[in-house]
Amino acid sequence: MSISVSIVDDDAGLRSSLVRLIDESSGFRCLSHHSTAESALREIPRVNPEVVLMDIHLPGLNGVECVRRLKPLLPATQIIMLTVYNQAEHIFEALAAGATGYLLKNTKPEELLAAIKDVHEGNSPINSSIARKIVQSFQKTAAAGSETATLSPRESEVLDLLAKGYLYKEISEKLELSFSTVRTHVRHIYEKLHVRSRTEAVTKHLGQMRASVPA
Repeated sequence: MSISVSIVDDDAGLRSSLVRLIDESSGFRCLSHHSTAESALREIPRVNPEVVLMDIHLPGLNGVECVRRLKPLLPATQIIMLTVYNQAEHIFEALAAGATGYLLKNTKPEELLAAIKDVHEGNSPINSSIARKIVQSFQKTAAAGSETATLSPRESEVLDLLAKGYLYKEISEKLELSFSTVRTHVRHIYEKLHVRSRTEAVTKHLGQMRASVPA
């Protein structure tokens, strides 16, 4: 049985190369390919692929937001980010949104195919350089101790939703708070955690969660 794959990338040349790679490789088949997140959200649920290769930089809706909206529609579909971005911010946002793997576009074809098979089997393929960035981020948060314990219950709720990729407006609606109240909570979270961005706050949150899991 071939692993079914959909591709989302606005680079027509790269998209064509990926389609050809998938279709010409034994054990794989390309079900669909899309140049925008909007097209992907319309069409991918209909074809129901087992794996999606998703770029981050797309015209209109970006790839991370596309993942966050697509995953609830297809919970069994595994999504690998395939992008040029190797910054910690993009990595954590993509993983928090529901991506299972994160690869750079300079990944060799044979390694990409292996990653698709890997994620299909329940693993989380990540480039070694990306893995190092994740480890470094966790190491930086290890010294933070239990700073998240100083957050109020409501601030913890807001931080948890931020870690899951929710936007301020969506947090406002989900918690039935005004937009300005959500912004105030976020400001207090930044102050208490001694961070300056959403990514730093989420990184500390994920690091604290990891530290609380028994070895």
